[in-house]
Amino acid sequence: MQKEIKKYPTLAQFVSETREKFGLSQTGLAKRCNLTIDEIANIESGVELFLSSTIRQKLAKGLKTTLSEVKLYEKKEDFHLLSPQGGADIEEMKNLILENEGNKGFVLLCPVCHNKLITRVARMYDLEDNLMLHPKARCSKCPFQIT
Repeated sequence: MQKEIKKYPTLAQFVSETREKFGLSQTGLAKRCNLTIDEIANIESGVELFLSSTIRQKLAKGLKTTLSEVKLYEKKEDFHLLSPQGGADIEEMKNLILENEGNKGFVLLCPVCHNKLITRVARMYDLEDNLMLHPKARCSKCPFQIT
């Protein structure tokens, strides 16, 4: 007999209701999953919409479910939000990162979820010892990144 999968609208609701089905508190689930209470609270409050593979694995084990079921409820983003010119928006963002390197007040927002991007400039040298600057960014909330 195949397990019937109930469809929840959000990851937060899935985790919360599944936890309650087992009669666990957030603290109990945190201990069972070997996660912090803050991680569980952030997931259940909807702050965390995308889970790292480690957290997803621990959560699935603690909730006695599968990785694919947990992943089913994670927010899915469409990364085709760039302009029709292809990567023009990404190139513009890279230039902004380079221009504002070291500017502590500089904030760049993610084009997907509009949260803060964590930016840096990687310094590398080519075979002729010429300095090459590579702007990098990653979102603080979703999987978006510039590499």
